[in-house]
Amino acid sequence: MNFSKVSTRLGLSSALVIFGLSTSAMAQDYDWPRLLVIGTPGTSTGSFASTNGWGPALQKETGTTVRIVPEDSEPMRYKRLTDREDIAISSVSASEIAAQTEGTGGYASAKPLPQRIVWHHNDTPWGFVVAGDSDLQTLEDIGKGGVRVTSGVFSPAIVTAVTKALPGFIGLTPEEAAEKITYVPASSYGENCRSVVEGKSDVAYCSPISSVLSEMEGAPGSIRWLAMDPENKDGWNAYLNHRPMTIPTTVSLGVKTAQGVASMTSNFVYAIPATADVDFAYNMAKWMDQSHDTYKGSHALAARMSVDLFRGYLDSNPIPIHEGTVKYLREIGQWTDEDDVWNNAAITQMDAWIEARQSGMKEAMEQGVEINFENEAFLEIMAKHTEGLQVFRSRL
Repeated sequence: MNFSKVSTRLGLSSALVIFGLSTSAMAQDYDWPRLLVIGTPGTSTGSFASTNGWGPALQKETGTTVRIVPEDSEPMRYKRLTDREDIAISSVSASEIAAQTEGTGGYASAKPLPQRIVWHHNDTPWGFVVAGDSDLQTLEDIGKGGVRVTSGVFSPAIVTAVTKALPGFIGLTPEEAAEKITYVPASSYGENCRSVVEGKSDVAYCSPISSVLSEMEGAPGSIRWLAMDPENKDGWNAYLNHRPMTIPTTVSLGVKTAQGVASMTSNFVYAIPATADVDFAYNMAKWMDQSHDTYKGSHALAARMSVDLFRGYLDSNPIPIHEGTVKYLREIGQWTDEDDVWNNAAITQMDAWIEARQSGMKEAMEQGVEINFENEAFLEIMAKHTEGLQVFRSRL
């Protein structure tokens, strides 16, 4: 069949339907990769569900084969993105990117490689959840002692939130926290959250948008959330000393028990390696924006992927944005010269961390010191190389 004759006789759109193509696919002047692998947290998370919402739309419109891979281990997903390179995009919290860059906790011995944001995913609310019949009525009640708090060892960021930031918010010193709080380890996000309704723990750090929280809300006795008073300035300052990417908010997404509770948000983004092709990042950003009306109804979190919400997030974000995304945002009037200033500073800051940690690892190898995040000798070398570097913190 002669395409030119068909298109002339029926019009371009009708001809494209005959050939099984879409006008959106034809409009993309870009040779998309044959396979696009996107890594997300586990299957019980909103991140996995929402990515599965827009992934099929991208595949239909561009012809690339989209594969969504759930990877519950944050360090492993980071390794797969930056080192193994068997995923092209990672759904990850901005705070996790900061931890990965700075070598916090278990990331201390991970290969340091820079990342960039390609698009905003969602403004994920987080909070501290208890069983509905718990004796704990406020976060400050934890300070009375004898309380079990779940520590999600699969995520260094979650470990920091519950073992350092939480005690700081309620005014406990590290010594007092060690005396009054028992930390219960959990090896996955689902196990972490379910622990409070299964009687294994008293408090867990969870996101109310996760499907596992709907399950917990429907359990006998249901669940409650412990408020974080926005007027508690000392508490928030102490919290942000350990979780500097967090933003105080009133929860408006997720399970009913959480809505209206004063808590916090942690923004999820789609990250790519800093070395990712500019054209790839540009076209991903362009598709995310121009096809938003197509996929925004596929999941509640997909509605949070609009360019307007992304633009609002840029006013606080300290993580570098990829050059390709910057190019697209500038084209549509959503990027300014002022944005160049903070973004260039963010790139410089990330590069400084990467170079310092690479130097530290080189010294450790030369000295025969085991590169292990549990090896104090290695950590001392890394601390020497990273001393004085500014941690990533939300621009509030």
